[in-house]
Amino acid sequence: MILYIKRYLKNFDYPLFFTYFLLCLFGLVMIYSASMDWAVSRYGRAPDYFFDKQKFNLLISIPAFLIAALFPYKHLKNKTIMIFMLTVMFILLGLVHVLGTGGESGSQSWIHLGFGNIQPSEIAKIVLVLYFAGIFTKKYEKGTLDKFNESVGPPLVVLGLVVFSIMMETDVGNTMIICFVAVSVIAASGLKFKSFAKMIGLIGIVISIALLAIFLLKDSILTPRRLGRLEAFFNPFEYESDFGYQIVNGYIAIGSGGLTGLGLGKSNQKFGYLPEPHTDFIMAIIAEELGLIGVLIVLCGLFFIVFKALSIALNTSDPQARMIATGIGSIIGFQTFVNLGGMLGIIPLTGVPLPFISYGGTSVILLSAAIGILMNVSMFVKLEKSKK
Repeated sequence: MILYIKRYLKNFDYPLFFTYFLLCLFGLVMIYSASMDWAVSRYGRAPDYFFDKQKFNLLISIPAFLIAALFPYKHLKNKTIMIFMLTVMFILLGLVHVLGTGGESGSQSWIHLGFGNIQPSEIAKIVLVLYFAGIFTKKYEKGTLDKFNESVGPPLVVLGLVVFSIMMETDVGNTMIICFVAVSVIAASGLKFKSFAKMIGLIGIVISIALLAIFLLKDSILTPRRLGRLEAFFNPFEYESDFGYQIVNGYIAIGSGGLTGLGLGKSNQKFGYLPEPHTDFIMAIIAEELGLIGVLIVLCGLFFIVFKALSIALNTSDPQARMIATGIGSIIGFQTFVNLGGMLGIIPLTGVPLPFISYGGTSVILLSAAIGILMNVSMFVKLEKSKK
């Protein structure tokens, strides 16, 4: 074990680690700045309430990262481990419909544990990447990857159940991310184009069935609030006093910041104008306080992690490593797009957090574990190259 750790630590990816670490610290500072007034005025807490909770989340993230970084990713395709991951995921996805609580977005996505909340859809993203990578690697090793009927059944059934469950929560943002990530991992699996096209077609059918189920149950699922948020997407200023309130005030925050911003801690919109400014709209506060420069710092950090993940995927001959790296890069990249797209009005607002920056325990802990897995893959790829 000591020899294994020494061998891999020689190939430790310091640029990847420090980018991830600095993004987390930057997010912690911005959470403190964005949430001070909200913690006092809305929740009657101390100004550093959310700051302290996020510090606790980051403390948990450290062992999550280290364990994932040191655990050999090749073991993740072990049948027992895959069954365990899928079992935990489906139990939590089931419990969220029984015990779940929601937020102002109207989605029922969290399970309250007393000391905090857990969001099963965040777990589902990582589990699906590892499951897809593991099962397609096994098909590749057996030479049955392009035998369509043998290779696509279990993955599509699992994906369909996950998509249906999360759509029933009306968690549209995470449903979009999971579908995009699934397609990305499949694209990196080595499937021939004909098989890949069939797979995409079937995924389209799965999504259509889930949407049809939502439509048939629209009276109980599509509440006035959810429909209002969809209408506000098309014209937020028409609903400025209601469903478009958050988007419009986000625009004001972004426009106020200019190039260099008003200064750290000097946002006006966080003082009761922008609801929950420390969560999915934290980039608006960054834009207001630190300007375009602050926004670019965050985007460059996130882009580097995505670029690094795709670079790792392109530089390995191991299909499992390639799919895991592609999947993790896709999660971070597309989640960033969904978050910023909702804030800017490019897509409907979904409440998805900005990776490593927004307040949230499940998100930062699971993404830290994902970066740990990516680190393990990166160390293997470097070791693989050194042997050649």
